[in-house]
Amino acid sequence: MSAQPAFHGVIPPVITPRTANGEIDREGLQRVIRHLLDGGVHGLFMLGSSAETPYMSNEERRQVVELTAEFVDGSVPVIVGANDQTAVRVADEARRMTDSGADAVVVSSPYYVITDRHEILDHFRCVREAVNVPVFAYNVPVRTHIPLTVDLLAELAREGTIVGVKDSSNDDVSFRQLRLATRDLPEFSLFTGHEVVCDGAMLSGADGLVPGLGNVDPAGYVRLYEAARAGDWEAARREQDRLADLFTIVTCADPSKISGGAAGLGAFKSALVELGVMESNTMSRPMVSLDDHAAASIRRILERNGLL
Repeated sequence: MSAQPAFHGVIPPVITPRTANGEIDREGLQRVIRHLLDGGVHGLFMLGSSAETPYMSNEERRQVVELTAEFVDGSVPVIVGANDQTAVRVADEARRMTDSGADAVVVSSPYYVITDRHEILDHFRCVREAVNVPVFAYNVPVRTHIPLTVDLLAELAREGTIVGVKDSSNDDVSFRQLRLATRDLPEFSLFTGHEVVCDGAMLSGADGLVPGLGNVDPAGYVRLYEAARAGDWEAARREQDRLADLFTIVTCADPSKISGGAAGLGAFKSALVELGVMESNTMSRPMVSLDDHAAASIRRILERNGLL
């Protein structure tokens, strides 16, 4: 095996449990984190898309990060999303998250504003200047509508502004090109946000995986990652095939009654309820929670994949 950068492995984007009345479920969050740690994950990504972060108040964000940092107690890195529209606001959020216990922060491109390449570069530099922890870039154009290009990310990496990229672009060509552009930077970490082609990403040179489905089956993704690291691509493919079937839980909700975002994140929550990890699949308002019919479908998928 080749040497690994400091940040590597399976780092799931952790969901945010809520009680039936909509409050942050502190005990539920601890149980989710214990489930992930017992599954062998190498870190936790808090306040990402899977956490329903845009729906959370500043106080809720602080609670989640502080509780996570306290519970983990340095056993794995706690990487935290700093979500806001522009550099000054993201920098403020990044400082708050660092004060709350973040070991690194994850920053997307600006959104809402009309911007260009030079402003995007300075956006990341402003955040890096504001904190004393490593900064990751989050390439997620489905949410920001601004793809982060290979040359821009490579420039930020080479100057030391970012230590890695969490790539959710679904652009496998650019992913491979970014790996080629940064392969001489031994401490640069390239993560994929894919759920169903993680074996392909590892073959392309990924240092790790950030799958939302990792909330449900962290051990499966750890097995996939370890098989790929060992060069056992057949074992990695078999594990990925099973996880691809498990991922069909996101199709169980009725699309006429629930949004796509709520269907996917709600499926992860409902699966964790079925597994006995947490008590409620309550979503952040105004998102709708999955019903009993969807839960029954999810239960059958969990059973055929050996989780129940």
